[in-house]
Amino acid sequence: MAEEGDLSPNLLGAEEAKHGSGDFVAPDGLCWMSVLVCLMLACSYVGSLYVWRSDLPRDNPAVIKRRFTSVLIVSGLSPLFVWAWREFTGVRTGSSLLALMGIRFEGLIPAVVLPVLLTMVLFLGPLMQLAMDCPWSFIDGVRVAFDPWFWMLCFSDMRWLRNQVVAPLTEELVFRACMLPMLVPCAGPSTAIFICPLFFGVAHFHHVIELLRFRQGTLSGIFLSAVFQFSYTAVFGAFTAFIFIRTGHLIGPVLCHSFCNYMGFPSISTAMEHPYRLTILSSYLLGVFLFFFLLFPFTNPSYYGLPTPVCTLTSSPSSLCLS
Repeated sequence: MAEEGDLSPNLLGAEEAKHGSGDFVAPDGLCWMSVLVCLMLACSYVGSLYVWRSDLPRDNPAVIKRRFTSVLIVSGLSPLFVWAWREFTGVRTGSSLLALMGIRFEGLIPAVVLPVLLTMVLFLGPLMQLAMDCPWSFIDGVRVAFDPWFWMLCFSDMRWLRNQVVAPLTEELVFRACMLPMLVPCAGPSTAIFICPLFFGVAHFHHVIELLRFRQGTLSGIFLSAVFQFSYTAVFGAFTAFIFIRTGHLIGPVLCHSFCNYMGFPSISTAMEHPYRLTILSSYLLGVFLFFFLLFPFTNPSYYGLPTPVCTLTSSPSSLCLS
């Protein structure tokens, strides 16, 4: 097998892929292969949730535990899809496979802190509302956060473990860390940001199966819910894809995903009926404004090590990959 950095012939029968003095040539047929492998990944991830036959709903602890097993196996094998794609297409870069997938140490601390802060800014309104309605004082909240028993209860709750740990980690690994290195070479960073979330959004349509199966709502209501969830997850997927490309780290998207799962979709209707709605709605608007104002400064690639590994897979410089 060829070592990292070596030039190998394109097995699809076109030009060779290279990464020498910073230029990259995409082999012919690369896009078709990339989309095909991404589709296989998405189907494998969703399919792993249904290998277990059960008449119980998805939130049942026994169902969650079984799905943990299958989805962790698929996620653990997902880097092999990227490796096979790279070997078959002959694409070579100076970065290791793990680095391309955002698993590296350079720029790790800012990758942990800055994307989460940016996401919290976006949720300034919901956080303000949560703080106003919370019966705890700030000191009480700090005490709970440092209480080992609190975290033991969290990790013993299967739903919490799924929503805050397993789903963010496995979904970001499969749908961002594995797919973006395959989509960026053929589509470029900017286009890949909007293509990648389509796989993520469509993958969430499987919830419709369970809603229909357990008759949780009318047919039209379930359909509208599915359309809304697809739209929301696609927009969120574009955001975490942006974070991944700009920072070159997996940890940032995972933490942002976990935070968003905890917060849920902002309840504008509740904010409109709140006694302090003017303050809360002002916080919503301020949060959105600050989010777009800080979006590029907080994800400046110079904080995370230039160039980010995934950006070495593009044939022409992109503004997303520059500070």
